[in-house]
Amino acid sequence: MSLATSTSDNAVIAQAEAATETLKQARNALSDVIFGQETILDHTLTTILAGGHALIVGVPGLAKTKLVETMGTVLGLAEQRIQFTPDLMPSDILGSEVMEETPDHRRAFRFLKGPVFAQLLMADEINRASPRTQSALLQAMQEYHVTISGARYDLPRPFHVLATQNPIEQEGTYPLPEAQLDRFLMQIDIDYPDQATERRILIETTTSHHQTAKAALTAEALMSIQHLVRDLPVGDQVVNAILTLVRSARPTDATADIGKHLAWGPGPRAGQALMLAVRARALLQGRLAPSLDDVAALAEPVLKHRMALSFGARADGIRLPDLIATLVTRLA
Repeated sequence: MSLATSTSDNAVIAQAEAATETLKQARNALSDVIFGQETILDHTLTTILAGGHALIVGVPGLAKTKLVETMGTVLGLAEQRIQFTPDLMPSDILGSEVMEETPDHRRAFRFLKGPVFAQLLMADEINRASPRTQSALLQAMQEYHVTISGARYDLPRPFHVLATQNPIEQEGTYPLPEAQLDRFLMQIDIDYPDQATERRILIETTTSHHQTAKAALTAEALMSIQHLVRDLPVGDQVVNAILTLVRSARPTDATADIGKHLAWGPGPRAGQALMLAVRARALLQGRLAPSLDDVAALAEPVLKHRMALSFGARADGIRLPDLIATLVTRLA
């Protein structure tokens, strides 16, 4: 090993140790406000550290909105919120051009930026908007810029979308198209809290004194950690596990007992998402390289919104999480 290589490795180790301490402070700041949702917090933080977007699914009243607001404060990100409704138009998200007249009576168009021009965008109840409006986010989520009247407008960096969705109220909703679902690095499901957590919520959130979020990072510090995540090494064993897992979740490559239940499966973007996510999870836990445990822990939130069951599987009561869990056990 050359001296240059050794110096580079030592620099990455030093950066990782500093980042781990910073992330610990951020994690504690989040836990002070969001009770009993450790896995949810970890998945959301992992998504942002990996540079991705998250779809947060849960019934009303489970602090989805509070989670996003707290995340913006703790990570030092400029936040905007959009309440998606059936009458929401693409221009309500992206912005629009208005005609203005100068003092010398010249007329010209000026672009007024919409709420998408934020570092952390909360798309609340995203499935309530029409497909046309939902698709307005596609370019922003993938390309980090929007195009209005042929002109390109870059979004602030970093840029993350945390969208929420209600899984039980389907009247007046529009399912997200597969192309947009694939842009979300993870689907994070929020369940009801346990009894002890719910008791704490009842006591601590109904008094005049309640905990408020405190900033632990800045946007610049977050981007530095995101760059570090991409520099963390990934061993061949983990790479092969990710490749095997993603390919085995496709009807064309799955074994007969799995493939018969699948209508379609994850594409290469799923493997890219999992590669970044396992790195981010490792760093969040203070490790310099991901392991097979990271792959197992993140397989479901990364894959399940990129897969669909066949009609027969749905009729038989087959569940995607169970299929993914079976695929994970076969990695050992």
